[in-house]
Amino acid sequence: MKNKYVKIIAYAITPIILFIFSIYYQVQNIPNILFLREDSQPKSGYFIKLLNQNSPVKNGDSVKVSNLLSNNEQNKKINVSFLGVLPVKTVNVKVVPKEIKLYPGGQPIGVKLATKGVLVVGFADIEEERGKATSPAALSGVEIGDNILKVNDRNINSAEDLARAVNDSQGKELIVTLERKNSQNQIKIIPAKSNIDQNYKLGLWVRDSSAGVGTLTFYDKTTNKFAALGHPITDMDTNNIIKISSGEIVSSSIISVRKGVRGTPGELKGIFVNEQNTLGNVIKNTECGIFGESSAALTNDRYNKPLKVGLRNEIKEGEAYILTTIDGNEPEKYSIRIEKLLEQDSPGPKSMVIRITDPRLLDKTGGIVQGMSGSPIIQDDKLIGAVTHVLINKPDVGYGIYIEWMLKDADIIP
Repeated sequence: MKNKYVKIIAYAITPIILFIFSIYYQVQNIPNILFLREDSQPKSGYFIKLLNQNSPVKNGDSVKVSNLLSNNEQNKKINVSFLGVLPVKTVNVKVVPKEIKLYPGGQPIGVKLATKGVLVVGFADIEEERGKATSPAALSGVEIGDNILKVNDRNINSAEDLARAVNDSQGKELIVTLERKNSQNQIKIIPAKSNIDQNYKLGLWVRDSSAGVGTLTFYDKTTNKFAALGHPITDMDTNNIIKISSGEIVSSSIISVRKGVRGTPGELKGIFVNEQNTLGNVIKNTECGIFGESSAALTNDRYNKPLKVGLRNEIKEGEAYILTTIDGNEPEKYSIRIEKLLEQDSPGPKSMVIRITDPRLLDKTGGIVQGMSGSPIIQDDKLIGAVTHVLINKPDVGYGIYIEWMLKDADIIP
C-alpha cells in the first residue's frame, strides 16, 4: 500500500517538476539585452509576458517598442514576469531604426594598421662592456603588451622613433609614458649602452604596425561606414587586441587556398592590389571587428543590392548562406546551416554556431579558413551576421557574430 501511495505522489508531482523546469529554461534563455525595431512587438514564450518597467502599460497589455520610447530615449528596460505576477528578470531593450539597409561584402580586403605608440612584444638582454645585462625596461617594470607612447616629452609613433629617443639620451634617466589596460602611467628607466653598436637601448622588442587580408562584411552607403572581420586583430606575440592610431584598407585578391583539415586550420592567401589607392580609413579595432569610413563605394559587382538587416530575434536555426571569396576578388554564394543561436549579454564574436554545407566550398577549403572572417551571413534575404572563427578539430564548423554587435561598433545604431 505504501508503495502505491509513493507512486501516486510521484505521478502527481512529476508534471509539476517538469513544468517548473520548463519555466526555468525559458527564463534562463531570455537575453539580458534585446534589440528591437521601432514599433515592433516583443515576443514572449508560453507563460511569460514582457511588461514595460517605466510606463503605465497594464499587466497583460501588448507592449510595443513605441511605448518604450518616452522622451526619445534609445535605451529602456522591461520586466519579465511569470503569468504577469511573479517578476523573474529585467531586460535591457535597445531600439534600432525601423529599417536598416546595407550593402553586403564578401570581397577580400587588405588591412594595414599602425599601432598606438609602439607595442612591447618581448625583452632582450644587452651586451655591455662588463658583460650581458638584463633588459633595463624589464627591470623597471615594463610588461609585454604595454604600448609606449612617449619618451620624456617626445611622442613615439614607430620603432625608429623609440630607438632615436633612447639613443639621444646618452644614458640619462628617461621618463617613459606607457598605456596598459586602458590606463596610462610613467616609468623611469636608465638605458644601457650596447657594446655591439655603441647605442643606448632599453632591451625591448617592439612592433609598430600590422598587415593582413580579411573579408569585408558590409558597407553603408548613407554614412560611408564599413565593417570587416567580425573579430579583433590581435598581436601574434601578445595575443592582445592591437590598439591602433590609424589604419587603412586596400583592394586585395586571393591567389591560393590552404585547405583546412582536422587539427590544422586552412588559410586564404592574398595579395594587396593597388596599395596606393586607399579604399577607406580604419578607425576602430574592437572585439567585433574593424570599423571605419570609406573613401570609395565598397560594393562588389555580383551582389550590389542593399539588404535589410536581420536582428537576433529574427534569426532562426536552419538554412542560410555566406558570401565569401576563395579565388580572385569576386565573392560567391555558399550554403551553410545555423546550428545554434547563443545568448550574449555583451558584444563578442561568438554569437552563433554555423556549419558549412556547400559541397563546392568543402571541396576547396575544407570549411572555414583563416581570411574568411567577416564573410557576411544571410538568411531570408537579410544580413544577420558574419563568419568569425573555425573549430580547429571541425573545420566545417565555426562561429558567427550577430550583426547588431557590428552595427553598434560601427556607430550605425546606438
